[in-house]
Amino acid sequence: MAITRWDPFREVVALQNRVNSLFRDLNVNESDDPVAAASFVPAVDIYEDAKKVVLKLEVPGIEQKDLDIRVENHTLTVKGERKFEAEEKEQNFHRIERRYGSFFRAFTLPSTVDTESVQASYNAGVLKLELAKKPEAQPKQIKINVGGENTVSTPKKVEEPELAGVR
Repeated sequence: MAITRWDPFREVVALQNRVNSLFRDLNVNESDDPVAAASFVPAVDIYEDAKKVVLKLEVPGIEQKDLDIRVENHTLTVKGERKFEAEEKEQNFHRIERRYGSFFRAFTLPSTVDTESVQASYNAGVLKLELAKKPEAQPKQIKINVGGENTVSTPKKVEEPELAGVR
């Protein structure tokens, strides 16, 4: 049997963290910060390859007209709102776990991204944003010279044989 050291403040710190999270949820609407004031924040996956940067945001139940996507000063902002249906308000809900209201996400774009070529698509509750990279930011293939010799061959002039009487 292992002997563990008793820390009388461990449980107090855990209780304090729980109470702080409760008050943080109650004070969300009083904050001026748009990220903190959002009712929910959609999850996002960000990845890149040699030619583009891709963002995928989970925004199920939000219509296209309720989404606002902007690029300004190398900052990509995505705003939206998930509305609570009026006819469902009269039902006797037992539990509401989905979050409703507005959200706001902002992403600082690297200087390698071409802000003029942004493509957005929406499928199965996932908003996909593709941001192409500038041509000068894309990787280039460099040829290697072996032993000081130039591996790039120059085309040789081919002499045509003379045919009798034909030039």
